[in-house]
Amino acid sequence: MTQGYKYFAFISYNGADLGWGKKLQHKLEHYRMPTTLCSKRGWKRKPISPVFFAPTDIQPGELSEELKARLTASQHLIVICSPRSAQSKWVGLEIEYFASLGRKKNIHFFIVDGIPHSGNPATECFNPAIQQAGLGDVLGANIHEKISRFPWLNKERAYVQLISKLLDVEFDSLWQRHRRLLRIQIASWLLSMIALLISFALVFSMNSPFDAEITLLDSSGAKQLPSVHEAIVRIESLPEEGGEKIVSDTLHQGRVLVFKDLPHHLLDKKVRMKADAPDFYPLDTIITLSRNLTVRLHRNPSIYGNIQFRLLHADATPWADQEISIAGQKVTSTRNGDVHLFIPLPLQSPYYIIKGIEKLEQDTLFMPLSENTVLIEAER
Repeated sequence: MTQGYKYFAFISYNGADLGWGKKLQHKLEHYRMPTTLCSKRGWKRKPISPVFFAPTDIQPGELSEELKARLTASQHLIVICSPRSAQSKWVGLEIEYFASLGRKKNIHFFIVDGIPHSGNPATECFNPAIQQAGLGDVLGANIHEKISRFPWLNKERAYVQLISKLLDVEFDSLWQRHRRLLRIQIASWLLSMIALLISFALVFSMNSPFDAEITLLDSSGAKQLPSVHEAIVRIESLPEEGGEKIVSDTLHQGRVLVFKDLPHHLLDKKVRMKADAPDFYPLDTIITLSRNLTVRLHRNPSIYGNIQFRLLHADATPWADQEISIAGQKVTSTRNGDVHLFIPLPLQSPYYIIKGIEKLEQDTLFMPLSENTVLIEAER
């Protein structure tokens, strides 16, 4: 700031443009110049300071002696131009008084609304006091000048245009530097947003429910027998995890159960699993819960291996001492016609054909057998 002035600039505005006045004051007072230029000119890094703006210093009103003193103590006058300020008496008085101090070249215009030199009171943004003070055809930094397709970039350009006039430096070099800084700020902002989104995603993934897919297999590998079906599976958390029943489901077909929306805090934790399935022993075990699990059930060999039935003649008398063959295993009926046989698991089948005897009404056993299965001699 030039020695002898208390303020670098005085902002003149209409009350309807109060927001623009605050924003402009902040932009100017916080603008940092290049260190090389500051060293050359003897400036501070933030040379446009302080900037007088009435709401932060005194209440606007009549052009009092105090307000005149503020204008006198300011090196520059910045007029916020809009159709409102163009019709403002007090903005006109401030322009006239500052011009009377012999500092016409230090009056600058920042256009936020309206059309310069339109002559239409509804759109004209320049106060008549400008012409009356003999300032001629003035130009201003216009935030609506369409240099870029991005409105926010046009506003930034207008700020820099005003700053270059206030400091009497080349606009192009200042603007190019400002654009580089903007690109760095945008890149930094984008990186911060990406990091924030990644953090949110990680937090979400760490807390969101998950699905567990459980595949039930036959540990015996007996492919000739029906696979796991109609299995009822329950998962319960352990006491240290709350001991709550999480979910129960039934496997009707296929080999896979999918438990949806399990609490995330149980992922990779120990849980209790119970499974009941026809033809298999019940399972009650502790497993580590994960997104994909394979659990093997132990088949009950008695379901398809225990064969018990009675042989009868056509007249319903016991068919005693009759030797027959089932799955390659020979057995002889008792004097009551009873047949008892166990088929080893590798030889088991959903059904067996009885050999070594003729003329049965039915020579096929479909497993598992009921308790009162009877095979009867066919009538002759």
